[in-house]
Amino acid sequence: MINRIQEYRKQQGLTQADLAQQVGIARQTVNLIENGKYNPSLDLCIRICQCLDTDLNTLFWEVER
Repeated sequence: MINRIQEYRKQQGLTQADLAQQVGIARQTVNLIENGKYNPSLDLCIRICQCLDTDLNTLFWEVER
């Protein structure tokens, strides 16, 4: 799975700790997700998308070119 969480988080001016607090998880979990070492639940993916003002397709699916 591809994810663009770090890119969108930085665009919003958020630290990992900021994002973690807003979605109700530990900062370490954000780090693991960003580095592809943890697969978040659908519910968590949706909360992250809402916080980063984007959608699931944008954050988690690779667009074919």
